[in-house]
Amino acid sequence: MGVVNVTPDSFSDGGEWFEPSAAIAHGRELLAQGADVLDVGGESTRPGAQRPSVEEELRRVLPVIEALAGEGAVLSVDTMRAAVAAQALRAGAAIVNDVSGGLADEEMAAVVAQSGAPFVVMHWRGHSAAMQSRAVYDDVVADVCAELTARARDLTAAGIEADHLVLDPGFGFAKLAHHNWTLLRHLDRVVDLGHPVLVGTSRKTFLGRLGVPDGEPPRPPAQRDAATAATSVHAARLGAWGVRVHHVPTTLDALLATAAIDRAPDAGIDRAPGAGIPTAATSTTDGG
Repeated sequence: MGVVNVTPDSFSDGGEWFEPSAAIAHGRELLAQGADVLDVGGESTRPGAQRPSVEEELRRVLPVIEALAGEGAVLSVDTMRAAVAAQALRAGAAIVNDVSGGLADEEMAAVVAQSGAPFVVMHWRGHSAAMQSRAVYDDVVADVCAELTARARDLTAAGIEADHLVLDPGFGFAKLAHHNWTLLRHLDRVVDLGHPVLVGTSRKTFLGRLGVPDGEPPRPPAQRDAATAATSVHAARLGAWGVRVHHVPTTLDALLATAAIDRAPDAGIDRAPGAGIPTAATSTTDGG
């Protein structure tokens, strides 16, 4: 899932794709690089972000969704507002990705249920302005699993088909760094809840702090793609349905390389004719 931020204040790109024409071009680029789904959002959910009006959010996302859907792209709309979700679905979006899991807008469940669209339900404890104050857990894995289970139960009771729900543990949302790492290590427990799981670690601050001395600022978002790829491979190995990333080629290459390793035959089996110890004629100076 490639990220198309149509916002002026994204933590990742700082408004680089804010204009519709730039966002549309970026979406095309992500598709050419191998993205299966484009996630179009018009509201930044970085810590401390302020919300745009409904009208402004619609102004940002609808032209992008209409253009890319018209070209055959599979799109999700990243929104917490039922009105935005409804218009985005009419414009061609196929999936609703709500970081609040329907908690921010009581009308969201009805809109999704009526549409029959898949619904990404993220673990959420409040809006960006105050969410980090709620990063308190007895056991982060058990607590997140319990809260996601309760949310899925409420949404199915509201009319959404259970097999249309995708769960997202909400990395970085009301989570401190050690919460994120623990959730990643035990992601299989979220997968075991029985729904597809979407993982969105891409360029998050906890990745930017890897290898950085205490007291120093984290590395900038664009320098976190290798760590994003590593966490994406880990998520895939534990059964994640999808990974949401800003830079598709780095993660896709990591996933393809891991899949190629997994498909490789056991030692000594199905060896190509003449394969063996490399000779001077077949070796390369760099070991390639």
